[in-house]
Amino acid sequence: MVHPMIQAGPSLCVATALLTSAGLPASDLTGAHLAHFFYSGSAGAPNGLIGLEFRGPHALLRSLIVVPDSRSGGLGSALVEHAESHAREQGVQSLFLLTITAESFFSRRGYVLTERESAPPEIRSTREFADICPASSAFMVKRLVP
Repeated sequence: MVHPMIQAGPSLCVATALLTSAGLPASDLTGAHLAHFFYSGSAGAPNGLIGLEFRGPHALLRSLIVVPDSRSGGLGSALVEHAESHAREQGVQSLFLLTITAESFFSRRGYVLTERESAPPEIRSTREFADICPASSAFMVKRLVP
């Protein structure tokens, strides 16, 4: 399936509404975050969204969502690949994420479970890690450089 062009910088209102509708955290999202958020579909009604939060040589992959009508066509994978490419371009060495529902999806894309205690201080200091995501979330990492 051919995917619509992935674009940068959704509006805060649209991103927050999409995340909230999927039960994903949006309480800490600000306009500054959106420079590293990407979406597909129309600007007013995206069908997919992913974001990155950069912290030194690391980044937190956050907020992957594909609306139900657009699932199973590879859009989620395309969004993850786009985010990983962007992270590499920014010099990120390790990409971390927290998930309750998508552990197998990310495992198939090279992410591995790791202990929360092994998180670098830069990742520990994010609101998503420290306050928003429950301790029961799977904590995963993918090394982007050898």
